[in-house]
Amino acid sequence: MSDSTGPDALWAPWRIEYLESLDEEPISASEPGDGPDRPCFLRVCFENPADDEQNHVIVRTDMGLIMLNRYPYANGHLLVALGEGRPRLLDYEPSQRAALWSLTEVAVDLMERTLRCQGVNVGINQGRAGGAGVPEHLHVHVVPRWSGDVNFMTTVARVRVIPSALEAMAKRYRSVWAAMQD
Repeated sequence: MSDSTGPDALWAPWRIEYLESLDEEPISASEPGDGPDRPCFLRVCFENPADDEQNHVIVRTDMGLIMLNRYPYANGHLLVALGEGRPRLLDYEPSQRAALWSLTEVAVDLMERTLRCQGVNVGINQGRAGGAGVPEHLHVHVVPRWSGDVNFMTTVARVRVIPSALEAMAKRYRSVWAAMQD
């Protein structure tokens, strides 16, 4: 039965056997990856602090960073990542997971102070099947939300309208981050 809160569900329990039999495809040489000859962009950003401004890195610690997403879901979308890339959350040691979560808390606080958003989505896409664009380097998405922020452009034209340039947004975040440090 359909209601106004979401899509209808088609229950197909016979598909679970097929889904559980699938192995995740390995990363091919033609795809971006994290390896000795082609590190992923998150590792490159972490290892090159002199390029923080051009890479839109907002916060850096000895273990990780907070940066703007170049392909944001919404204006001000942040990525949180540790410098050391691992494909799964549980591949990190407990202390590393704690550092990742601590950076995520900083990102949420920074976002709320900077953008005064009405809500925030925090999520991890683990593995290619989980939607990870960089499956070899786990990272957290922190997305600001406002009531009605997804408009007809996304629905009709499959286009998101991002009203601020990355450079301007990075400047706003850095200004608030500097004030938070005082």
